[in-house]
Amino acid sequence: MKDILLSVDAFFANILPIGDILWVFPQNFEWYANIPVIGNIPFAIWLLVGMGIWFTFKTRGVQFRYFKRGIQVLAKKKKGDVGVSPLAAFMLSTAMRVGPGNITGVTGAVAIGGPGAVFWMWVSGLFGMASSFIESTLSQIFKEKDGDEFVGGLPYYGRKLLGNRKWVGTVLAVMFIGYSMLSIPIQTFHVFTASGTGIGVLTGTPAGRTSPLYYGLAIVLIVGIIVTVFGGIKRVTAVTDKMVPVMAVLYSAIIIVLLIVNIKRFPMFIETVFVGAFKPQAIFGGGFGVVLSQGIRRGLLSNEAGQGTNTMSAAVSEQDHPCEQGFVQAIGVFLDTLIICTLTGFVVCSASLWNVASSGWDTLKNSTIDLYLESIKALVPGTAADGVIAFFICVCYALFAFTTLLGLVSFAVIAGTRITKSKACITVVRVLGTVVFVPIGTLCVLAGLELNNIWYLTDLINIFMVFVNAPIILYGSRYVYKALKGYVSSGGRRFVSSEIGVESEIWTEEARAEAEKQ
Repeated sequence: MKDILLSVDAFFANILPIGDILWVFPQNFEWYANIPVIGNIPFAIWLLVGMGIWFTFKTRGVQFRYFKRGIQVLAKKKKGDVGVSPLAAFMLSTAMRVGPGNITGVTGAVAIGGPGAVFWMWVSGLFGMASSFIESTLSQIFKEKDGDEFVGGLPYYGRKLLGNRKWVGTVLAVMFIGYSMLSIPIQTFHVFTASGTGIGVLTGTPAGRTSPLYYGLAIVLIVGIIVTVFGGIKRVTAVTDKMVPVMAVLYSAIIIVLLIVNIKRFPMFIETVFVGAFKPQAIFGGGFGVVLSQGIRRGLLSNEAGQGTNTMSAAVSEQDHPCEQGFVQAIGVFLDTLIICTLTGFVVCSASLWNVASSGWDTLKNSTIDLYLESIKALVPGTAADGVIAFFICVCYALFAFTTLLGLVSFAVIAGTRITKSKACITVVRVLGTVVFVPIGTLCVLAGLELNNIWYLTDLINIFMVFVNAPIILYGSRYVYKALKGYVSSGGRRFVSSEIGVESEIWTEEARAEAEKQ
């Protein structure tokens, strides 16, 4: 088995240069790379940030104007039998957004670009909220009904916007399923890594080599029960409704306690973030373009705004108007980047281990989870609390990965319904996720392999999804602008798709009349 996994890892080593090309283009051309500052920023970053700025301009800052309304929508009760509540959909999207990247991604960005990377994460998050609003509203406009559930997302709105051709929806669905399946082993690996580290912190000894076997069996059974045996997005949201608040509140509470204990460091944190954003040489010795690129790249990969990878969650909600789910999903980006990522940034920046000669910075910066845990210890030095806090951080890390795992399998199933709504196809997707790809992550741990080439594959599939989704939502945004205009002028009256020139079996005049009778 070890030889097989190594062969798979070697195979991915041959395709990783494609990801590098997509992420660095056009930096691989000397004429571009030599342009001061700009030459350090790849096209992908310009695309994602530029798209967010453009959507913010065209909607007149919808993410800020309707932030309060989005919070109000979260409290809305479900009226019908189809779909889930706005809050349940929000929890499902948060389960996907708030993942290991909120710890390792932020830590890695600071390790490479310095504290200023946190500032550019904030920038990416604020503009990314507009991109999330656009793609989420499109998901609602073009959603369809599948039994007692709503389904939608990138494969659905992509098909409708690109001539309503069945093969387009099928290709997009296959792409998304591939994205999900390749991401599943990585999240499984994160669950085991966090669990093993947590046990080591708790007992003072590393977790045994047999432990991952039990973890693997447990996670296959749990995911299988939640997603496969019972099935349906409602079953998954019943779980994420409970797990997401626990992990988000637990993580936030831990870091807030650290902040209070180290309140004297907070002004320094703010100063280093802002100074590091515009004068990185003064603090970290890096270039402006590097810190900007790292902050924006990791921020967008964490909140997924504009990638299309979290659009399924927006479609499953019962709503009176598509824009209202767009408001809700924009808040999800805010929660992920402006709150969760900022808390992580506070830990790493406040500890500033790069200034501590005894920290072994040159080695430590190459392991993000170790750097993060060492940063926590630096904030509670010489006390028993560092072990307790490190243990609970590992619990949060494992929960982040597990809820992301649930979301990946669930969204792959929704994408599969775009190919065919037959139960056989859906069952195949579920089985692939839980019985094939989850065990791959388990086997990597059992074989004692890191398989870096497989993990680095995430950068390739993430940027690939960006290049697929971005042109589609830019093209379809005109329907969102019309829907938003109608929402404002009607005071939020139930949406009818024909008013913006779209045919839908969900958003009909009859549905509006029925809703107004209730």
